[in-house]
Amino acid sequence: MPAFDYRAVTPQGEVKTGQMSGASKKDVATSLQKIGLIPMSVEAGKATRAGATNARFKLSKRRLSRGDIADFTRQLSILVGAGLPLDRALAVIVKVSSEPLLRELVENLQSAVRGGAPLSVALVQHPELFPDFYINLIRAAEMSGNLARSLEEISQFIEKSQALREKLVSAMVYPAILVIVTLISLAVIMVFVLPEFSELFADMNAPLPASTAFVLGVTDFVRGYWLVIVALIGLIAVYFQRRSKDPEWLYKRDQRLLDGVFTSDLVKKINMAYFSRTLGTLLNGGVPLLSALGIAKESLRNRVLKEKLEGVTSSLRDGSGLAGPLIETEVFPEFALQMIQVGEETGQLDEMLIRVADIYDHEVSTATERALSVLEPVMIIGLGVVIGGIIMSILVAILGINDLPM
Repeated sequence: MPAFDYRAVTPQGEVKTGQMSGASKKDVATSLQKIGLIPMSVEAGKATRAGATNARFKLSKRRLSRGDIADFTRQLSILVGAGLPLDRALAVIVKVSSEPLLRELVENLQSAVRGGAPLSVALVQHPELFPDFYINLIRAAEMSGNLARSLEEISQFIEKSQALREKLVSAMVYPAILVIVTLISLAVIMVFVLPEFSELFADMNAPLPASTAFVLGVTDFVRGYWLVIVALIGLIAVYFQRRSKDPEWLYKRDQRLLDGVFTSDLVKKINMAYFSRTLGTLLNGGVPLLSALGIAKESLRNRVLKEKLEGVTSSLRDGSGLAGPLIETEVFPEFALQMIQVGEETGQLDEMLIRVADIYDHEVSTATERALSVLEPVMIIGLGVVIGGIIMSILVAILGINDLPM
């Protein structure tokens, strides 16, 4: 059986480290629980992960990631749930953490807590790491006395949100690689291959087919004005970078995405997934609906949808329910709104919102995979057509020259 290194905590808060054999990480964690320890981490043995550890230190970031915050939240929920006081739980995390920046953060939080501040107040000092969603859920948990459960919900929320974001980013990796390969291939052909044929045809002093003349003309233009082309691309990049800071331009862009034939459905599903999970988690943690809606609104990526929720917030202040005003916006998916209405009628709105988020997470993943299954062959065929067209134009000219009388 493989050996696993573990870090665990006794019920008194003492940190224990060691190595244990087991079929999997889960089996080792179960064995630790049976002997009265609280498992904090179970990793493959040092010999098997030495290379990965060295790579991690070389590539370590200067700032904490969402994954680091999710790990901190999960560890804190485990320790608080096991009955350790908050101050002691933070001290344990400082001992077991191998990330210097995380240790520094937790020490800062521990100092504030020891000074008598609630955890939510300590978190407010780090808004770049802990958003309003996180802080409000902790504040509600402190009022209800159920901090461990809320911490567990936050860690699950971060992990699922991160998983959806990574799926969307990963979906764009392969098309980006194809575009880069296409541009590199065309650059090599135009810089090194076609100029040789251009000199050959010029020496033959023979008329060229229109396709060959066009390809060689484009090549000559690119080689002669490549600095202008690079400068133009740079100016376009600077233009879009500046426009991306203009709220009016961003709003119009989001409106076009929302109205687009191919983008509308996916944009609505992505935003519905983020919104539903945020709102459902907040309600489940005891945050009032009106406050939760104001926080969940900020999770929307589309500015048009965010503006539509302003009217929903006003209706809630007037005593209206949630489903009715959402339906009146006419921009959110109909199925999701019907589920929210059912959840509101049955008194299970928080659970229904989480279900909606799970459903749309899956639909976004399926839609992305389906789009890629169509996009990939189209891009490959396009690359083949472009390069094949260039080769054919050269072959036509060569065959035409061979047919000339000597």
